[in-house]
Amino acid sequence: ALTASRGRGRRECAFANPHRVLVCRMDLKAHLDLFSAADAVAVALLFLGWGLIGHLIDHASPRRPSVTVLMMEYRREWMRQFVTRQPRIFDATVIDSLRQSTTFFASACMIAIGGGLALIGNSERLLGVANDLTFNPGTVVVLEVKILVVLVFLANAFLKFLWANRLFGYCAILMAAVPNDPDDPAAHPRAQQAAEINIAAARNFNRGLRAVYFALGGLGWLLGPLPLGLTTLATVAVLWRREFHSQSREVILRR
Repeated sequence: ALTASRGRGRRECAFANPHRVLVCRMDLKAHLDLFSAADAVAVALLFLGWGLIGHLIDHASPRRPSVTVLMMEYRREWMRQFVTRQPRIFDATVIDSLRQSTTFFASACMIAIGGGLALIGNSERLLGVANDLTFNPGTVVVLEVKILVVLVFLANAFLKFLWANRLFGYCAILMAAVPNDPDDPAAHPRAQQAAEINIAAARNFNRGLRAVYFALGGLGWLLGPLPLGLTTLATVAVLWRREFHSQSREVILRR
């Protein structure tokens, strides 16, 4: 066994059989020493970009609304038209399609999370990769932390998709409760309730998609802090363009 110290951090290392891979156990101070100030800034930029772009999209100015905000009004209009539409098979089909989309993305996130956890749990494979890339035996800890950051975004996306699926289910029930008679006094209020639940479901679905975008951007940290900063800026730019400068937005704005 070997014992090494760096500053006030201590690290105990030993060769693990059968492959004679050097395995190290370090205290918290030694773990933190593996990351630079540039890493901290890049990770802070990643989470800041995630929160900031989400706020700007969900609370866009009325003078320049985002696609998300514009679609809220179309969802309300959908429910207003739903009251008088006969038969209502088309509306049921749309709701079913939306629920299938949330189910697909939730399942994809579960698979990705499982793969990430399996990779972290296979420390021997991670150590092999670390030894191929560098002679620093603590690199396995760095790789685990970087993967965990991606898993945080995926877990958030999974929960958002799961809740969106539940809300679309609530919306379907509210739509089924709307009376067939448009003159019924309960018809329009119930349709409005369905519209607001539909909007809440879409909001969570969009937040889940943004988390997936930033999970992909977080993979840039595997190459270092500078690539992480670049992938974060690229992710923010893509989301900004699609919400505020896309061709689809121009089409939605047409009257």
